[in-house]
Amino acid sequence: MKSLLAVFLLVLCSSVYSAPLEYNLTAQEIASGTWVVEGKQEDFSRANGGNIVNTAFVVTGDGVVLIDTGPSLRYGTELRQLIGSVTDQPIRFVLNTHHHPDHFLGNQAFKDSSIYALPDTGKLIAQQGNAFAENMYRMVGDWMRSTEVHLPDKPLTMSRLVLGEHRFRFLSMTGHAGADLVVLDETTGVLFAADIVFYQRALTTPHTPDLKQWIADLTQLEQLNFQWLVPGHGPVSEGTVAIVQMRDYLTWLDKRLSQAAEQGLSMNEVIELPLDSRFAGLAVARKEYIRSVAHLYERYENAMFQ
Repeated sequence: MKSLLAVFLLVLCSSVYSAPLEYNLTAQEIASGTWVVEGKQEDFSRANGGNIVNTAFVVTGDGVVLIDTGPSLRYGTELRQLIGSVTDQPIRFVLNTHHHPDHFLGNQAFKDSSIYALPDTGKLIAQQGNAFAENMYRMVGDWMRSTEVHLPDKPLTMSRLVLGEHRFRFLSMTGHAGADLVVLDETTGVLFAADIVFYQRALTTPHTPDLKQWIADLTQLEQLNFQWLVPGHGPVSEGTVAIVQMRDYLTWLDKRLSQAAEQGLSMNEVIELPLDSRFAGLAVARKEYIRSVAHLYERYENAMFQ
């Protein structure tokens, strides 16, 4: 009986590990020629292969503009196939919005296109990209097979681009990762906010220079003329609702950490504090709150001493 059970488990495990790894990416057209591939509202895992990010592409009439390439070569390859199923126009511009791994590790699939990033983003990918890739291999396993860092090859220094029927405006911000690209398609009114905006999912803070700077970035975004907002993580939204939620959370988090430091609470005590009820329902809210306290609380304590 034991031998039969062992054989059954071996066959079961073999079938699990031999199953093809496929993201099965799909795209939603949210405006004319504008397609969004929405990631899952989760943490990185072997179950989702790192597919937690939103990528997007715009078919302009004179080529495709791609915004972010995903977390792996496999993702980038599937994304390229998906674009090819929508249009036969060439991919003219690939944009990496910032240096976090889920936004640029699919670059290999687009090596024959010009890949643009803000100059500081390019430097950060060069400095930290390999470490990010190694960590992704640990977290999601075989989904990363053959993935290597492919650097953006064009520094993005222009503030506007006209391609085909679309007019794009590029904005350089710093609140989330220290170098953050936001793209506004002035033709369709779609704002690609990247990770300056998370919606219905708790935000991540490992490289934010300052929460107040992030809030200032959101205020700047709110002044733009747009109809649809594509966040880096979470569903597409209409108007400023996602910005309002983000600013509300960041303001609360900044106040929570400031008051805790004033009260002399330890990091562990701050971690144990309950979430505000307004944010408890956000995806991965508790986990990201704990991470944010770990990332940021020492700054607030140091500020008290100074």
